Amino acid sequence: MPRLAFWYEFASTYSYLSALRIETLAAEAGVAIDWRPFLLGPIFKAQGWSTSPFNLYPAKGRHMIRDIERIAAARGLAFRLPEPFPQNGLLPARLATLGVEEGWVAPFTRAVYTAEFAEGRDIADVATLAEILERIGVAAAPALAAAASDDTRARLRRTTAEAERLGLFGAPSFVCSDGELFWGDDRLRQALDWACTRRSSSKCPTT
Repeated sequence: MPRLAFWYEFASTYSYLSALRIETLAAEAGVAIDWRPFLLGPIFKAQGWSTSPFNLYPAKGRHMIRDIERIAAARGLAFRLPEPFPQNGLLPARLATLGVEEGWVAPFTRAVYTAEFAEGRDIADVATLAEILERIGVAAAPALAAAASDDTRARLRRTTAEAERLGLFGAPSFVCSDGELFWGDDRLRQALDWACTRRSSSKCPTT
């Protein structure tokens, strides 16, 4: 089965849109998804940015909010920009890194994005994350302790370094097995198609 790496940042509005639909579209296309939580902060810093470009360029930020509102409404999703924006996604990213290893990254990721962008909750709040973990059947205290471990911190740093090596500059990004990079929620179907057609041994359904 062809595979597609889904690179996402918890502060990313457009990653919210992708996270809530990627599994359904991937299943229809016959593509396996590799969840890759990472941090955009170090990548932005290398470009000389101290915050999200949606804050640095107010006109772009206003357009993003209206764009997300339109897309979310069309897909039957709620959208509420949290305060502050962007949110601090470090702890959720560490937990998601742990979730990749333990097999609960997908439901955790969806739940965090829903809390953040549908409910406007603070995803840096330990109580919010503990409630999400318990709701998806993961014991909160051990998970939070493991997320704070040196091993999990190091794994997230390695994942972020890999994102830089691959040339990622934003989220969501989708990387196929041959290294082809697609950026943005609006490129998800194209990325799935590429993952299929560039793997000669696969027979993927038409999307």
